[in-house]
Amino acid sequence: MSRIQRFSIGNPINTEAVVQNLPKEKGDFGYFTRIQDVELKSDENSQETMIQKDYLLYRMDEKDRIYGLGENVRGINKRGWIYESNCTDDPYHMETKHSLYGAHNFFVVSGKETFGAFLDYPGKLVLDMGYERMDEIRITPEDWNLDLYIIEADSILEIVKAFRQLIGRSYIPPKWAFGFGQSRWGYQNEGDIRAVVKGYRDNGIPLDSVYLDIDYMEGFKDFTVNEERFPDFPKFVEEMKQEHIHLVPIIDAGVKIEEGYEVYEEGVKQGHFCKDQAGKEFVGAVWPGKVHFPDVLDKKARKWFGGKYKVLMDQGIEGFWNDMNEPAIFYSQKNLEKVMKEIKSIKNDNMDMWDVFAFKDLVNGLANNPEDYKSFYHNMDGTRICHDKVHNLYGFGMTRAAGEAFEELEPEKRILIFSRSSYIGMHRYGGIWMGDNQSWWQHLLLNLKMLPSLNMCGFLYTGADLGGFGGDVTEDLLLRWTALGIFTPLMRNHSALGTREQECYQFTRIETFRRLIGIRYGLMPYLYSEYMKAALRDEMLFVPLAFAYPDDEHAKAVEDQLLLGESIMIAPVYTQNALGRYVYLPEPMKLVRLKSMDQIETEVLGQGHYYIEIALDEVVFFIRPEKIVPYTQPGQYMGDCQEKELKLLDFVSKTAEYELYQDDGYGKDYGNSSHITKVCV
Repeated sequence: MSRIQRFSIGNPINTEAVVQNLPKEKGDFGYFTRIQDVELKSDENSQETMIQKDYLLYRMDEKDRIYGLGENVRGINKRGWIYESNCTDDPYHMETKHSLYGAHNFFVVSGKETFGAFLDYPGKLVLDMGYERMDEIRITPEDWNLDLYIIEADSILEIVKAFRQLIGRSYIPPKWAFGFGQSRWGYQNEGDIRAVVKGYRDNGIPLDSVYLDIDYMEGFKDFTVNEERFPDFPKFVEEMKQEHIHLVPIIDAGVKIEEGYEVYEEGVKQGHFCKDQAGKEFVGAVWPGKVHFPDVLDKKARKWFGGKYKVLMDQGIEGFWNDMNEPAIFYSQKNLEKVMKEIKSIKNDNMDMWDVFAFKDLVNGLANNPEDYKSFYHNMDGTRICHDKVHNLYGFGMTRAAGEAFEELEPEKRILIFSRSSYIGMHRYGGIWMGDNQSWWQHLLLNLKMLPSLNMCGFLYTGADLGGFGGDVTEDLLLRWTALGIFTPLMRNHSALGTREQECYQFTRIETFRRLIGIRYGLMPYLYSEYMKAALRDEMLFVPLAFAYPDDEHAKAVEDQLLLGESIMIAPVYTQNALGRYVYLPEPMKLVRLKSMDQIETEVLGQGHYYIEIALDEVVFFIRPEKIVPYTQPGQYMGDCQEKELKLLDFVSKTAEYELYQDDGYGKDYGNSSHITKVCV
């Protein structure tokens, strides 16, 4: 049994993150104490400064662990660092950073006391998880208007399940969206995309989708298509469908300011854009230059913006990805004018170190400036609210706009949608990708570590840009990353303009890529079944060993292996030049070694520590005792695998059964009992 308590402080903004209406508790704050105090600090000249302290405090034991916080840097155990919930456009995901693109304020403390905590607060929130003092959690919001939910249950997994039920069912994409996708900022026209599809098809590498970055638009304007590059877009979309390829265009948050552009003119006329303090449309800038931002926190504006996706859906599009929706701001008109004025006032052509640093800060401070986020306003249910108070809801609102529109436009059909920025609650409307990562080995490992913490927060449809978005990938890094990507729901190779071309057929080991991606398609009966069951039952898809083996101290220490669904444990290689890796088995397991779905070797290993050799052309995973993994032969696209013979891998001593989930992959009758069949060994 689980118990959830809600403690309200001040006047919380209704974020609509939760779907259950719980009564407010009276009294204290559960496991937390609010500390309000004054601290005196002295500098080197004995000058005293008075510091006001106001935060929620929880004191930890030495062995307490902290799990969760969704999309974030560092380990699965989040103890020892300071995090900020403050959706931020920053591609350099180093462990020194404090925030990324999402704001996911849910975590579980496991130790002397085990409980979950969710702070439903859409502004900037500082979560000190043992940074200032190693034995203290200190949580500081910018103002004291929030809901704190405390969740208690008998295990971490039960706490997570209770939280997932509190926030609602996770998004379910169409089945084709589990296929392999290729993306690049720089596919300029029909010819570029045809060449990509040909490169995959000619080399026999499975492919289901090609993503369109900002290049497809006319002047970077949302819901437009460049007619010179795509002279008959609906015909081209249909041509790709005949090749069993789905085109997935990007949609950005900023709407270009341009006379004659229908979306801009309509938005201004109907009052659907965010306003500045004077009540005029706020002017920021992104790819097209100066833009307005749709007020996606306003119901009417959200419905209006969501309805615009129909423009591309009417041309045959069945999937989208939302970007730049923290929202990213290259500069604001107000701040640009201020900076240009200061630059023009500089007369010194012999700047010293401090002058140079100040000059750099002046220019670098243009993008995503905190003052800009305090300069525009939303209309939420008739109340005018400054953006910085609800900053973390913008990506949620934009993707919700799309999701609500899809429900109206295609009520019986699944449409693919995922986003860069998010808040808890957005998981009901779409998935996320893990942002603009780099071609770094450490980001391969970060990809792995983010999976369970995102699952805890409801985000099941997720994955990282395989090979890294920024920088030049090496062939071995892409091979190792692809071997992990086999298991992530979103499997997409994506790279930035100006980087090395990293389509799989661009490298020497084409046969290896063909077999690796073929393994993804071969394992789809298991991968799809486990995703659907996790979504429909409010469970995690990726689980840390610590959650499943709570009494095993060795398992608690493992952060580079994950359980995937009920049967599999994965342990990818994430180090350059490694010939294999060390693995801990908390119980006897069957090692499965695949070079392809036709080349499978197995070996039973007892509980303990092992060094496992894993070549670049192999995928290794482990089957848990009395468990089954259904698989099939791969096809060139998802529909090509549907009717192939089902086979079973297992580690069963006597008899066992597996619940196989199968549906058409397009409809929404998820609860139909006919979708579940029992397969037995």
